[in-house]
Amino acid sequence: MNPPVSATLTVDPTRADADWQLSVEWIVLRIRWFGLVVGAILVNTLSPPDNRGTLNGILLLGAAYAACDSYWHWRGQVFLYKVPLFTSLMEAIFIGLLCLFDRGLESPFRYYYFLSLLVCAIRYSPLVTYSTFALHSASFSLLPFTLSTATTDQVATLILMIVFMGWATWASTSMTSLMRETADKLSALNQQLEQRIERRTRELQQSQAMLVQQEKQAAFGLLAAGIAHEVGNPLAAISSLVQLMNRKKLEPEMHERLGLIDEQLLRIQRTLRELVEFSRPRLAETSQFDLHDVISTALNIAKYYKRMKGKTIQTNFEEGLPPIVAVRDQVLQVFLNLILNALDATEEGGVIQISTRKSEKGIEVEVKDNGNGIAPMDQLKLFEPYFTTKSTGTGLGLFISRHILEGSNGTIRLARSVPGETVFVVTLQPRQTTEPNPSNSSAE
Repeated sequence: MNPPVSATLTVDPTRADADWQLSVEWIVLRIRWFGLVVGAILVNTLSPPDNRGTLNGILLLGAAYAACDSYWHWRGQVFLYKVPLFTSLMEAIFIGLLCLFDRGLESPFRYYYFLSLLVCAIRYSPLVTYSTFALHSASFSLLPFTLSTATTDQVATLILMIVFMGWATWASTSMTSLMRETADKLSALNQQLEQRIERRTRELQQSQAMLVQQEKQAAFGLLAAGIAHEVGNPLAAISSLVQLMNRKKLEPEMHERLGLIDEQLLRIQRTLRELVEFSRPRLAETSQFDLHDVISTALNIAKYYKRMKGKTIQTNFEEGLPPIVAVRDQVLQVFLNLILNALDATEEGGVIQISTRKSEKGIEVEVKDNGNGIAPMDQLKLFEPYFTTKSTGTGLGLFISRHILEGSNGTIRLARSVPGETVFVVTLQPRQTTEPNPSNSSAE
């Protein structure tokens, strides 16, 4: 069952803030350029003709600032993001000058204050937005002092303008706070979705790897059975002829040679039986077995491996180990994979050591070779499906081994790997012995 989505969503604040800034920057830039275009139209159509040159110059400075902002946005950054109050101060002076050289308190440029507050609420925190409101209020409040006379209507306009700017500040900060919270939740849900997709993809790859391994085992079993059948019949006929000839009165030297032939025929038949035994369908039923017997069986199979030549395998088995309860054929596959990997990792003259011991964790089997070792970067991916350092490997051996052992309450780990020594440790759980409860016994 999939874990439920937590009601409390956590998002990296640095990443979330950066994502938010880049997302809203394009909106802010359009608001800026819209205000500049409308301002240019107002200056050249409705403003007093005597001040149009000055007003166009002020708008040109605003256009230069907007161009810098656009350039930084194109680079994936926010212009003057670390000094928001400096930006607010420049905007307060910019709008105040436009109003001053236009129509004072009655200038349509006074509505730029609302655009500035909206942009500030979108880009920055409520504290910065309210500080910007204070700067804009001060900027607009200075206009009556620049006029020769201040009428009652102008004072009323000033008060209403400050009230409306305060209301706009509260409304915009409340709305953008809600938008930020919603964006954070969506970002957290998106991260959880990505994690689930990644987990499902990994599980699908593992299931696919298991299926591929099972199909290979089935195909190998059919091939081994066919070879055993085709080769077994002629071997049986040859063995019968050898036994018949051996019953006749022949020279002692001939009987000795026939005995050697019969011995080699038995060896071939034994090899075929081991091949069929290994490749037959695996039984999924757990059983009780001796661990040393399974390791010995794996060694008997590995002795036919082409890279066995010139290498030595040493065993150091602790005596008196309790039996293991698991799926015997699967445990056999695990140790055969480790032995074959050790043979591939060592050159001619190499030594492979297999030792067993009992510890607090269970029964541990250590497989050590004196090969070249595994690169540190490769060690992190050893148990992933389809990862291999061999030119002809499938990358499924260690992955399947870990899957088998986890199903049997066991573990496999790379204990260490340096040039000249690589050690894998397999831990298995022995049979649990039930001790009699003294409280249930009574003296008669």
